[in-house]
Amino acid sequence: MNPRQLEDYLSIGQVLRPQGLKGQVKIRPDTDDPGRFSALDAVYIQDKAGGFVPLAISAVSQRGGFVYLNLGEDNTVEAAQLRRGLMLYVPRELAVPLGEHENFITDLIGCRMVDTEGALIGTVVDVLQPGANDVYVVQTPQGSLLVPALLQVVLEVDVASKHMLVDAQRLWEVSLVQD
Repeated sequence: MNPRQLEDYLSIGQVLRPQGLKGQVKIRPDTDDPGRFSALDAVYIQDKAGGFVPLAISAVSQRGGFVYLNLGEDNTVEAAQLRRGLMLYVPRELAVPLGEHENFITDLIGCRMVDTEGALIGTVVDVLQPGANDVYVVQTPQGSLLVPALLQVVLEVDVASKHMLVDAQRLWEVSLVQD
């Protein structure tokens, strides 16, 4: 897989299962705006060589936090079943604009977390979304550290240089070492 090519696309959802008998699938959206599927004519999927190819979408609807749609020419439950687990992408240039202090999760992965005293805390390996705020999973020499994504804790994020600055004192007041 060409790593640069993967950076040019953002995941917007995953096919969970067929829905109904006419080829529709149920999508778990990976976006804060599931309604954005309605504005798209196509999504992209990865081919076996790791490249991205467009796939038309139609009959888009939304219910209960999930998106329902038809992919390509699929019109049977059997065709939809073959799409199970498929990741759906859009090119970065079609991404929803971000607000202040917002970043795409994929861009946060790999950021080196350093505190205001200059100590390297570790590397962000995952971002959890349990509710009120995101939680960064940071791999440290001592194990995983769960850091809430709060402005009082995370002072700066520079995804271009893969750098994250955190308040040294507040970090340890609100973070949790994962067993």
